[in-house]
Amino acid sequence: MLRLDTLAKRYKTGDHALKGVSFTVEKGQVVGLIGPSGAGKSTLIRCINRLVEPTGGSIYLNDVDLAGLSGGELRRARRRIGMIFQEYALVERLTVMENVLSGRLGYVPFWRSLLRRFRQADVDKAFALLDRVGLSEHADKRADELSGGQRQRVGIARALEQDPELLLVDEPTASLDPKTSRQIMRLIMEICRESGLPAVINIHDVMLAKMFVDRIIGLTAGEVVFDGAPALLDDAVLTRIYGEEDWTAMQASAAEDAADAAATYGAAPPERVKEERMAGLA
Repeated sequence: MLRLDTLAKRYKTGDHALKGVSFTVEKGQVVGLIGPSGAGKSTLIRCINRLVEPTGGSIYLNDVDLAGLSGGELRRARRRIGMIFQEYALVERLTVMENVLSGRLGYVPFWRSLLRRFRQADVDKAFALLDRVGLSEHADKRADELSGGQRQRVGIARALEQDPELLLVDEPTASLDPKTSRQIMRLIMEICRESGLPAVINIHDVMLAKMFVDRIIGLTAGEVVFDGAPALLDDAVLTRIYGEEDWTAMQASAAEDAADAAATYGAAPPERVKEERMAGLA
């Protein structure tokens, strides 16, 4: 379980990136973070694993306050947090298998990591994870030979190789086409369900978030302005999160998709079809 208690981040310039953010993510729950650019979504993700240092508040992962850790304790705590990046963060010249095994680097002595010598149990698990994400036949390929969707799958497998207690995901679909985006989101949701793994996903696509995640948290100027079920994310709430101008533009795009769908189906499509077209399903 993850629990944030009045988490804050203030930069030296005096700007507040996060203003007393508090919420809890239960075991197996997938939470989507939405909000305009500069709302603090990526900062929040990076404060949780201490890639960015918070200036106030607490970050509890299963009752351990990560905000109070340093040195070796912090390094050991980070092993329990899997991170999936927007730009994949793979080592291009290494094979798919070697990239997945890099998820174990925090657990092996330096000489083993230098020589890329891992325990057989780690290798076996890596093969099982590659099979789970549909890449078992690509184990020996270099990372730079893969498509964007395949690279993101490698990133998912690498994060799971850590045996994490929490999954942090930073815009996993931003560089992907609509179909691949749905596949990646579906895969993340299935894995979290299977393992009871809590996850926090920073996602820019509102309709994709509504279709897949269990719960949505809306951030504006570093503050939580919405926290609830995707079904409660109506126009008024979205306007509060994004502002009238931004949400109006988003609605205009949705209206164009709805008109295209009407032409395709011969009548105004039901709400579910509208949402699917907005996320690229139809």
